[in-house]
Amino acid sequence: MVEWTDSERAIINSIFSNLDYEEISRKSLCRCLIVYPWTQRYFGGFGNLYNAETILCNPLIAAHGTKILHGLDRALKNMDDIKNTYAELSLLHSDKLHVDPDNFRLLADCLTVVIAAKMGPAFTVDTQVAWQKFLSVVVFALGRQYH
Repeated sequence: MVEWTDSERAIINSIFSNLDYEEISRKSLCRCLIVYPWTQRYFGGFGNLYNAETILCNPLIAAHGTKILHGLDRALKNMDDIKNTYAELSLLHSDKLHVDPDNFRLLADCLTVVIAAKMGPAFTVDTQVAWQKFLSVVVFALGRQYH
């Protein structure tokens, strides 16, 4: 089990309380698909993903990004048991969707970049430490079924 300080909890809650879910989620998933094009293979049913512009304008990508980011709400609400909170989702991604677990880390990195850019100077070292810790626990939980 991960130990969270009051400060870490406050920082993570603050990030979520100020999120524009639609903007941040779309930008994060689009960035992941553009920067790491091999991740596109999991989105074959989402239409034309042939270049950055089509990815950025794709409403299915935007909607899925929002779904992913709202999925992080579950981790936020269950910070003391993220591993079990994501057990079912981990199973889905490993057994049914066959998603390479490294892609969770890539998306988490893109989400960090987008949030840092949005927050600007407010994304301090302490903020990044807490945020990276949170995302690392989520990424581990999602990849749990692979091990």
